[in-house]
Amino acid sequence: MALATRTILVALGAALGAAAQGCRETKVAVLGAGLSGVEAAKSLSNAGVSDFLILEYNSDIGGRVAHTTFGEDADGNPYTVELGANWVQGLGTPGGPQNPIWTLAQRYNLSNTYSNYSSIQTFSSTGANDFTALLDDFEDAYAYVEQDAGYILTEGLQDRSFRSGLSLSGWKPMRDMAAQAVEWWEFDWEYAFPPEQSSQEFAIVNYNTTFYQFSDENNYVWDQRGFNTFIKGEAYTYLKPNDTRLLLNTVVTNITYNDTGVRIDNADGSCVTAEYAICTFSLGVLQNDDVTFCPALPTWKQKGIATFSMGTYTKIFLQFPPDQVFWDKSYQFLLYADPYTRGYYPVWQSLDTEGFLPGSGILFVTVVDNESYRVEAQTDDETLAEVLGVLRSMYPNTTIPEPTAFYYPRWSQEPWARGSYSNWPPGTTLEMHQNLRANVGRLWFAGEHTSAEYFGFLQAAYTEGQIVGQSVAACVKGACTPEVDYPNMRGSTSPAEYTPANGWIVSSFLTYGFD
Repeated sequence: MALATRTILVALGAALGAAAQGCRETKVAVLGAGLSGVEAAKSLSNAGVSDFLILEYNSDIGGRVAHTTFGEDADGNPYTVELGANWVQGLGTPGGPQNPIWTLAQRYNLSNTYSNYSSIQTFSSTGANDFTALLDDFEDAYAYVEQDAGYILTEGLQDRSFRSGLSLSGWKPMRDMAAQAVEWWEFDWEYAFPPEQSSQEFAIVNYNTTFYQFSDENNYVWDQRGFNTFIKGEAYTYLKPNDTRLLLNTVVTNITYNDTGVRIDNADGSCVTAEYAICTFSLGVLQNDDVTFCPALPTWKQKGIATFSMGTYTKIFLQFPPDQVFWDKSYQFLLYADPYTRGYYPVWQSLDTEGFLPGSGILFVTVVDNESYRVEAQTDDETLAEVLGVLRSMYPNTTIPEPTAFYYPRWSQEPWARGSYSNWPPGTTLEMHQNLRANVGRLWFAGEHTSAEYFGFLQAAYTEGQIVGQSVAACVKGACTPEVDYPNMRGSTSPAEYTPANGWIVSSFLTYGFD
């Protein structure tokens, strides 16, 4: 063994033996109390492993399923609006599988309403402008892309960008801003990236695995307790009130690991030593080095982390006086086609609509990707001026009042999030994703980004947390089966490799709706 390597190992051994220096000891350290961390710890508990600690950056659990109070009703009581995850996407079919998030939403009686995507009014910079016929044109193109993606997967062909699939289908919207707005509504709004930056194969996989397996319904959660009520409910099936195993306001700064255990150092000077650790930090946190690893993660792991994309999805909320609501409240959605910039404040949603928060005067608009980064770097006043400018273009003969409340999160700037959810870039194989997912010795990884089929969805965080919790529980009991990893990459994935060992838990045939 080289002297330098021996020196590093000795140093790591000394660091990991630091319980004598005051580190708290545990069997398993779960890093993060979002849905993945909560489900991982629940799986440990269900397997009889009660000696674990959950370390959470924030003062509450839930992670990116986060809400805030906003504006107020006629009695002066604030409303609750969701800043992060907001929908149960794909519910279930009679006699078929049910989305576990839908099961939990029902268990905890979350108030929610069906999102009717046909309830949409379209606008250009001169006001109302009906270009809804383009929605059918996109759907026709999408059907071609979907079938083509099925051949890519089942024949082991080279993946390409979703844009190339759309182009081959005949959908070429570059010179038509209305068509670009429709494309944003149909694609970017879901993936937080444009078709150029998204995999054709895995965007289809991602959509179909949820909406073909469960159902094509999306239900918007407006529960005034907050969407994360179900995550808290799950956590307190195994945690007691004031449970000392839950360490809130704990900012992890460094993770040291070797073949005998893991040490976690925190910003407040505290530390934890564990036999195993489950890291549920977002892909954005891993990519931005907000937490350091000692030794550095192996090259294959670093490539997996660097290769995938972390998107940002920014909801911008406005409350207007209820008696001065100027939009048609019979529509759930408003779609704006800017004449110059694709994705410039395109999709608006009315919460002052029957079935949501009627009488609230709340309207919100969503931006993603580069527009998110631009808006999140601006002041509130700068963004408000732009937003009101768009509304005045959409309603040119209407006096737009000043909002009584205005707020939006800055997900890309949050050091515990660094974005909203992950996306799969074009030309990236299942093996590369498995490297993102795989453990490094006694350090395991879970989160929505580690799901090959549900990435970006809450069911991804739920499923991956459970799987990894079960795997680590087996390790604690002496029956460890490490995740497979791939130090050497190929350009495409063999159909035979779409297996649970590579994170593929839903049949490819079901994914594509084949008989």
